[in-house]
Amino acid sequence: MSPAVFSHGDLRLYLLSLLAESPQHGYGIIQSLTDRTGGTYTPSAGTIYPRLAKLEEEGLVTKTVDGRTTIYAITEAGRAELASRQSDLADIEAGITDTVRLIANEVRQSVQEAMKSLRADLATATKDDRAAAKNRPRTAGDDARLTSREELHRADAVVNAFRARIRTDLRTHVAKGGALPSSVVTDLENALDQAARSVTVALSQPDS
Repeated sequence: MSPAVFSHGDLRLYLLSLLAESPQHGYGIIQSLTDRTGGTYTPSAGTIYPRLAKLEEEGLVTKTVDGRTTIYAITEAGRAELASRQSDLADIEAGITDTVRLIANEVRQSVQEAMKSLRADLATATKDDRAAAKNRPRTAGDDARLTSREELHRADAVVNAFRARIRTDLRTHVAKGGALPSSVVTDLENALDQAARSVTVALSQPDS
């Protein structure tokens, strides 16, 4: 997401809305902004901390130092300002949702274009292999290698498309405020591990 999504004063208000949910340290705020925007906007510490300092100066935020960690919390004055600008906050959140949706669509389009490119590369590689095979005696090994190369390209395309689709769906879901239980990530991890094991076992089997 381009920083322009947060026009003048928008980021300030959005920081208040994040702190209204719960007190956070600076890194947690940056991570929340990254999550809410589907990973398309990650502000630097140099962007966030001066704004937090300004909010503290205005009496809208307090900070508490706990060892090496500084925790920021919204004050009653901050909640009052937030309450008075709910319509502005709704506009900001709508803009974020629209931007995340646009980014997701661009990612899907990029995946589709990548798939087309992979298919074109596969067709070219196959054509080159066949042309080279005409200049030498053909063997059963040639056919096997050609088939393996075709399947390798297809496997690459499948893996890349899966990664892009899952990553986009997860980030879009979280950006829209959806919950992502650890059980879902654990199930994904287990499924991928099982798939990897199945591939390893299949590859270790002697050719029939």
